[in-house]
Amino acid sequence: MTPVTERFFAPCPRGLEPVLAAELAALGAGDVAATDGGAAFTGPLALAYRANLESRVASRVLWRVAGGAYRDEHDVYRITHAVDWTRRFAVERTIRVNVSAIRSPLKSLDFATLRIKDGVCDRFRDVTGRRPSVDTAAPDVRIHAFLTDRELTLYLDTSGEPLFKRGWRTAAVEAPLRENLAAGILRLAGWTPGTPLLDPMCGSGTFLAEAALIALDRAPGLGRRFAFEQLAGFERRAWESLLQAAQSRVRKPQALGIHGADRDARAIAAARENLQVLGLAGAVTLERADVLELAPPAPAGILVTNPPYGVRLEDRERLAAFYPRLGDALKQRFAGWTAWLLSADMDLPKKIGLKASRRTPLYNGALECRLFEYRLVAGRLPPRRDPQEESQ
Repeated sequence: MTPVTERFFAPCPRGLEPVLAAELAALGAGDVAATDGGAAFTGPLALAYRANLESRVASRVLWRVAGGAYRDEHDVYRITHAVDWTRRFAVERTIRVNVSAIRSPLKSLDFATLRIKDGVCDRFRDVTGRRPSVDTAAPDVRIHAFLTDRELTLYLDTSGEPLFKRGWRTAAVEAPLRENLAAGILRLAGWTPGTPLLDPMCGSGTFLAEAALIALDRAPGLGRRFAFEQLAGFERRAWESLLQAAQSRVRKPQALGIHGADRDARAIAAARENLQVLGLAGAVTLERADVLELAPPAPAGILVTNPPYGVRLEDRERLAAFYPRLGDALKQRFAGWTAWLLSADMDLPKKIGLKASRRTPLYNGALECRLFEYRLVAGRLPPRRDPQEESQ
């Protein structure tokens, strides 16, 4: 029997939509379309299992179950109540409803959330005589609703906890980079296993851990649970087959040519602890060192880092003195390398004294950033220009 083709949407960090679309296509998704904030795609339900297991860039995988035009809260209730939710999950499962909107005419999203919850629960009561319970903290089933100015779309969340929560982060420093953003930046940087990689301000080691998982071909979803396991019709045999295939691909840890440094001893301790959780303590090289004094670990490679950026006035003044010194250190020591710096400081190129060959807009959560590419060459060669980035 031919599997039913379902419709899905995977949100991701803003700016990584093309990276996610390419990743989903490689996983076998059909009709992949990058859109603002994520990518839509189609395929059998088992494809959602695989995307949850394998995607390094998606934040969630949402299964589209209904949609329609609306004008008011009565329409929102009507569209929701028309769905046979009893075919999707059992009444014993706890639920939570999340609503997001762009240009919606509704006055209250909280009231819209309530009407969607009522539509789900009333449909269960009509069919079974019982209503599912609401659990906003740790629900079994998350229902996501998206409202435009005219359309309501309803999704079931197949992921549960966000996919960037890989399970390896037990230690963190202030404002750690999200794992899926780090993985996406590695893709944008064109890094491939075997190429020397250095994060000279590594913090708790997000770039290092994600690079190591890529190098060992370890699926990011191994070792965690997913919400699709709570849904009706869960295909356990298909899921176990995907798990076995992913586990059989994992390479044994070895020295990977991945290097991290930080001048903060607490950051190095946090990075070491996180790598130990992954069983990668010997696969990644860590050292306590100041980026301004650090020697490159190889004649050429990729340097990727998330340098500090100031929020308070005294931080900005301190960084205004630091960035020129960072630029000098990169020019003097890292000729032959390509540096990728993620920063919310849009004036970084002016301060660092290097000419960026590319600027890619990205978001770290709600914080707008730029990913700056610097080709560090001996002499004064003109940098490569990307015509698509000229307008940024």
